[in-house]
Order: sequence, then C-alpha cells, then structure tokens
Amino acid sequence: MAANGPSEGFSVNARCLAFHGPLLYESKILKTYFPNEKNAGIDIEQIPEENRAAVAYLIHYKGWKSSWDEWLPQERVLRWTEENLRMQKELKNEALQQLRNKKAGGSGQRELTPTASTAVTSSSQKRKESAKEFTDLAKATKKTRREADEKDEEYFSHLDVNIVVPDTLKAQLADDWENITKNSQLVKLPRSPNIQEILLEFRTFYMKRRLGNAETEILDEILAGLQLYFDKSLGSILLYRFERQQYLEVTRGNPGKVPSEIYGAEHLVRLFVSLPGLLSHTHMDQQSINVLKAHVEELLRFLAKNQKTYFVESYINSTPAYEAISRGL
Repeated sequence: MAANGPSEGFSVNARCLAFHGPLLYESKILKTYFPNEKNAGIDIEQIPEENRAAVAYLIHYKGWKSSWDEWLPQERVLRWTEENLRMQKELKNEALQQLRNKKAGGSGQRELTPTASTAVTSSSQKRKESAKEFTDLAKATKKTRREADEKDEEYFSHLDVNIVVPDTLKAQLADDWENITKNSQLVKLPRSPNIQEILLEFRTFYMKRRLGNAETEILDEILAGLQLYFDKSLGSILLYRFERQQYLEVTRGNPGKVPSEIYGAEHLVRLFVSLPGLLSHTHMDQQSINVLKAHVEELLRFLAKNQKTYFVESYINSTPAYEAISRGL
C-alpha cells in the first residue's frame, strides 16, 4: 500500500503529515512555494536551493517550537488520510521493533511491509544502519588529504553530496585561513568548550524536538561518527602546515586526551569542508545521505547561531621560536 498523495494543491493552514528523518509527524502548511511564480511574501533565500526547482512547503511540526519550521519538497509532505495515518503508525512500530530487536541482541529482522518499504524515506532500520556505517567508517579513517583529493572526484560523479555551510561560517573559515597562513597566528589550546562539549550541547538542543527512540539512536550514531572522524583525521587532513608543531606540542601536553577534547569550533567547522569526500566513499544510498546531510546542516546552523559563544574572538601570536620550528616541518 503506497503513500496517499503527493501533496500538490495543499493550501496554507492545511493539516498534513511530514517526514522528518524516517518517521511521519502531524504538521501544518504555513506557506506554499511554486517555481516560476511570484510567490508574494516569501523570501526565496530561506528556501534550500535544492528545493527551489519544484513545489515546496514551509511546514510546522505540531508540538515543536517554531524554530524547527522548515521548507520541504512536496514528496516529503503527505495528505492527512487514513491510509497515510496507518503508514505513520507502521513506521513508528517498525522503528520501535527494530530497537527492541537490537537491545535484545536478536539477529533476525522482520520483513518490511509494502507500506513501509515504499515510504518516501524508506525504513528506519535502513537509516540506522547507514548512520552506523558512517560511525564505522569514521573509526577506520586514515586518509591523507592527497588520497582524499585523488579519489573524491570519481565518487562525486555518482553521488549528490553538497553540504550547505551558512555564510557566517564561510566567513569564519576565510578568517581562520588568513589568521593562520598569512598572519602566523594560532588558536589558543586547549579550547573551552571543546568539540565533545559542543556536540553534547547540540544533542541537548536537538532532543527538544521530543525525538522517539529510533530517531535518538540515529542522532547518537551520527554525532559519534563526526567525533571519531574528527579525531582520526585532524592530524592528516584538517590542520594547516603552520599548526602541526602546535598539534605535536598540545597532544604531548595532554596525554590520554583525544583531539575532540582539546580542539574547538574553529577546527570542527573545517571538518565539514572535507566531509563530502568521506560520504562519497560510503555505500549509503542518496536518501540516507540526505538524512545525514540534514543532521550535519542542522549542526552547522546551530554553530552559526551560537558563533559568539563557540568561536574565539581573536587568535594568539606565535613566537619567533615557534615560527622557526614550524617552517621547517
């Protein structure tokens, strides 16, 4: 039994069901967008670029704060029908059953019902497996920047991996590059809050959505993968040459600590520039990548919103001795 509708013809204030991650939630249409029309009262810059080529809806999830309102493509918004309400219930029950199976250590997986298997975002188990794959890949990450550059072009031709970085963070990255490579300055380490603390604060913020068990598990897998990938790749991919001596010094001075306990937002945001290369090396399908991408972009918006809290106001000047050593590395 397939989903009932796409949502063409929905009007403002219409009751509907909307996908967020693998599950469906009761929602309301706040605005409608139609390409090649005037769309009075709509700021097109607020609509994700990938959603501007077709009908899109600004939706509000019932019971969630308005800060979670978002523009969705029409295929993620379904009509409020008995058939779709049954699908909502089946997806929720399936996610809970899969969670119980995992906790019980069971290896058998229940066959998907036709309704769940034809849902727009597929099954929650598939998404949890994809999130787990991301974590596992992060554990094994040992690529150098050169290796990543050589392979990424081939994979990018097969997958649409485009992480939207807010303009304020793009400016942050540009300033970061100039401070270090042109001004011979450094971020003072260790940082507070560090990356582990930032990710924990983001998790607390995200959990205000009243997530179910399955969605919480997906979130935790993704955050664990980001932290592990940062720890594995910092020394080989994310540092500028001028920072390598500082990296050696700070890791020696903080035995037993991983980089995500020492570094902060300045280096975390660099991760998302190289992250598409990592995603292109997974076996995740496009829809699963979209779920991961949605979480990552939510984290980026969180960092941008709290930029004054998480990023240093100024970098420190390096000493002549440090410069002499670092230029020789």
